Amino acid sequence: MNGSETLAPTRVLIGLDALGDPGAASIVLGRGSARRDVLIVRSGGKIRAFENSCPHQGTPLETLAGAFFDSDRCLLVCSTHGARFRPGDGLCVAGPCAGQALKPVAIELSGGKVLLAGEPS
Repeated sequence: MNGSETLAPTRVLIGLDALGDPGAASIVLGRGSARRDVLIVRSGGKIRAFENSCPHQGTPLETLAGAFFDSDRCLLVCSTHGARFRPGDGLCVAGPCAGQALKPVAIELSGGKVLLAGEPS
């Protein structure tokens, strides 16, 4: 592969048993121009998915693998400039992009797994 080719995305992103509450995981799909970094978040018993890209500068939220929440485990944090996001809707409530939001990714829950919505099996 030359880096611009893509792999077919997998429909299954993660098993629910792999996410604590609160918990989050980043799943990278595809390669090259089709690369997609999806942030799966579990908080208050609800599962949400967002593009793992801060609206401030487009960087992934975590610096260390799996480090997404603040010390109270209430808000998602961008490690680049400290923006704080609500896990339920991705709205930035503090930091350089306050009022903006993480871009949602459509998901489905089935058989204890988180799946991309509308993707072929």
